[in-house]
Amino acid sequence: MNSSSTKTRSTTIGSTVVRYTRLTWYLSGVSLHRLTEYRMDFLLGAGGLLLRVVCQVAVIGMVFQQVPVIAGWNYSQVLFLLGFSLLPRGLDRLFTDQLWILARKLVQNGEFFRYLIRPVHPLFSLLSERFLYPDGFGELLTGVALTWYAADRLDLDPSAGQLLLAPLLVLCGTLILASIKTAFAALAFWTTSSFPVLYAANQLGDFAGYPLDLYHPSLRWLLTWLLPYAFTAYVPASYLLFGHTAMLPWLFLVTVGLVTLALVVWHRGVDRYEMTGS
Repeated sequence: MNSSSTKTRSTTIGSTVVRYTRLTWYLSGVSLHRLTEYRMDFLLGAGGLLLRVVCQVAVIGMVFQQVPVIAGWNYSQVLFLLGFSLLPRGLDRLFTDQLWILARKLVQNGEFFRYLIRPVHPLFSLLSERFLYPDGFGELLTGVALTWYAADRLDLDPSAGQLLLAPLLVLCGTLILASIKTAFAALAFWTTSSFPVLYAANQLGDFAGYPLDLYHPSLRWLLTWLLPYAFTAYVPASYLLFGHTAMLPWLFLVTVGLVTLALVVWHRGVDRYEMTGS
């Protein structure tokens, strides 16, 4: 490939990235305007999530009233882990929650076809219908508050490297969650509805809010290598709290591998949908 072809391809990729960034910004603004019109949706979503987190914190508190340390983690460290786990979950929910609709009914009733005739990528077109989902704001804000509170209780003094790396760790966790959701939702192209299996996979993600050291080795393996929720919270939190770096290289490899796998499953599913004419 000559230099002019490489330059042309780079320019095309760059213009595509700019285009989708502008579209995301614009459509997010539209969604934000919609939230201001329907404030009760936000309040109900955020309130329900806050109640759930309060119950989780209360249960954790009752456990630590009996024992000071569990599997090497104290009360404040577990709170930090729980709060950190909500950060990628909140970001993921803000931008990808429309995948639940795909898993439940869009292929089954034939409505997915409308995303194929729009002048943007079908996945982006699908996701853009539900940008800035209200529950995501509640999850993100609760995660920030809980993480900050726990870090203050711990007198956490992160290094400059940890501070610089922390946003990237949250981004990687978000991409992992989005990829898992995309792959399982895309199974609907073969089964017409993948909601049950997506729901089951999502429920397993709740284990990420607690130390993996508590679980049986088989469950730890499942949450690390098969459905790698461990990389969304446990691995980053272990690095920020204890300086553990052994799993950090795997975090980035898992992120890239999972994003690639999700896109392959998605494109094959879309190709199958077009061929069958469903």
